[in-house]
Amino acid sequence: MHAVSSPALPVGRGLLFVTVAATAWGTAGAAAALLYRSSGLGPIALTFWRTVGGLLLLLAARAVLRRRFAGARTPVVRSQDPLRRRVLRIAVTGIALAVFQAAYFAAVEATGLAVGTVVTMGAGPVLIALGARVTMGERLGAGGVLAVVGALCGLAVLVLGGGGAGAVRPAGVALALLSAAGCAVMTLTTRRLGRSGCASDPYGSTISAFAVGAVCLLPPAVAEGWLPQAHELARSLWLMGYIAAVPTALGYGLYFAGLAAVRAATASVISLVEPVSAAVIAVLFLGEEVTAGTAVGTGVLLAAVAGLAVSEARGAVAARTGTTRPAEVR
Repeated sequence: MHAVSSPALPVGRGLLFVTVAATAWGTAGAAAALLYRSSGLGPIALTFWRTVGGLLLLLAARAVLRRRFAGARTPVVRSQDPLRRRVLRIAVTGIALAVFQAAYFAAVEATGLAVGTVVTMGAGPVLIALGARVTMGERLGAGGVLAVVGALCGLAVLVLGGGGAGAVRPAGVALALLSAAGCAVMTLTTRRLGRSGCASDPYGSTISAFAVGAVCLLPPAVAEGWLPQAHELARSLWLMGYIAAVPTALGYGLYFAGLAAVRAATASVISLVEPVSAAVIAVLFLGEEVTAGTAVGTGVLLAAVAGLAVSEARGAVAARTGTTRPAEVR
């Protein structure tokens, strides 16, 4: 498969791309919350249409990029992985993507936009760090362990201290944790692909994962009711189109482009813009209330994730400069 190449991206523009992507992702839950009020769609049907719409837009963008760089010499990068293993990884990534998005929308429906987004995006990096330790032998280090403990404490405060009108619902938190687990599986599968030297075309892998996710989501979406109600149909279609175009196609496209110039650890810190923007939208425009316990738990959780990313960045710098022992960076 031919990789779509582009000119070297400046770091500043890469930072901007990742920031815009994270902000766009933070609006997906708000659009979903508005859709639940009028469309009659459930979280699985909504995820199906988001995946299909995002897939079509990513395919169109890929075609445009290929035509734009048709005159440039693009090296052919052939994966050395066996076909069976590549198909398995695409299938796992696609299924994890479907679980990640469907469980997130279900969490927003169950416990609100602010809490659903914070738990999903806060627990995700923690599960990724633990999963990388178990599956790939990546050491957390003292800073990583402290960050994981802090994240668990923040999650506990968030769940136990969210009383009152803006109560945190355990079922919604469970769905958000399921979404975070799907995100972790998807990320770890992609990371293993990159470490094996087979990530020749991240855009192509993303498109394949979206296609698998759409196929997996179709039967349960039909069973749930996959067509929006005729009442306020134009509004529902506009919101569905927005979710497919902005948080999905544009968000993922900018994020992958930004990763070409920005370290993954830096990108994970910038991605904290997503739960922050989602919480602001929830309070200002959707009328959600945030209790003191919810605010404290959110702050502790996000601070722990930021600390985890900083610890990862320091480890990467130490590994490049040779100041860390091999056992600490394997």
